[in-house]
Amino acid sequence: MQSKLFTPYKIKDVTLKNRIVMAPMCMYSSDENGHVNDWHLTHYTSRAIGQVGLIIIEATAVNPKGRISASDLGIWSDEHIEGLKKLTTLNHKYQSKIGIQLAHAGRKAQLKTQPLAPSAIPFNEEYQTPHELSIEEIKQTIYDFKQAARRAKEANFDVIEIHAAHGYLIHEFLSPLSNQRKDQYGGSEENRYRLLHEVIEGVKEEWSGPLFVRISANDFTEGGNTPDTYVPYAEKMKAQGVDLIDVSSGALVPAQIDAFPGYQVPYADQIKNEAGVATGAVGLITHAFQAEEILKNNRADLIFIARELLRDPYWPKTAAITLGETIDTPVQYERGWRFK
Repeated sequence: MQSKLFTPYKIKDVTLKNRIVMAPMCMYSSDENGHVNDWHLTHYTSRAIGQVGLIIIEATAVNPKGRISASDLGIWSDEHIEGLKKLTTLNHKYQSKIGIQLAHAGRKAQLKTQPLAPSAIPFNEEYQTPHELSIEEIKQTIYDFKQAARRAKEANFDVIEIHAAHGYLIHEFLSPLSNQRKDQYGGSEENRYRLLHEVIEGVKEEWSGPLFVRISANDFTEGGNTPDTYVPYAEKMKAQGVDLIDVSSGALVPAQIDAFPGYQVPYADQIKNEAGVATGAVGLITHAFQAEEILKNNRADLIFIARELLRDPYWPKTAAITLGETIDTPVQYERGWRFK
């Protein structure tokens, strides 16, 4: 019987050759203008050669003030399209699909300029106190996401993921720990969801392909969001046309997190089965049998691999051998990739 990890997965008109996704991981390797360079071409394309079904590149800033660091990739200018298109072309050459994570760092931006946030509350004492966004600035941010989606389409990406996790701007609006606004973007769960709702709608004006949203399903702090909060949020996302929710957790506030293999999988499971939406599982997933169990038990639809793909760019080969599967082999590597 074929393993589920190596069965194709179709989202709209895009078919992934397997269920293995390279999770977005910041590389902090761009120049100060946010352009793709040789590092990105080498790093991501090696995982395409390694037979990863979908590669989602690192958090890519929709606005210069929305970078996590001055070395982040950017998509705030049409000048970024050429480099990003070169990256997608190389990945497509090796039959891998490629996505981009559109992001705004919010109060966790570590730049010389003052960071932006829903409320003037710093992440911790080591971070700057952010500027509270005005309504006009919120509208501009939504427009920035919309224009980033247009550029992603022009650069030939297959998937867009909106970054609404890890304590960055959209996550900051979603959580009452960081959002203490008294207007239509704060207070109730509906109001706190409003920014994400409007970003999704803005992106959809330019993008009709597969759309993911990454969330942090647990703030790990009393008074913060929990997986129970995100079930109705996930239902809203599904109603808006989001195809898959990439379920991570944490990083909104300093918190003690008990991390162990698969510790976030129950969140993906709950959201998938209670909200009726496809999910991706992520978080210390390192072994093929672990990934297969998640899929076979209907706990998630895709497996997002992060650090393990930094250690082993050819993890799909390792997983295929473990599961007794034969997968495509780059012709140049046929003498080394032995499947039994």
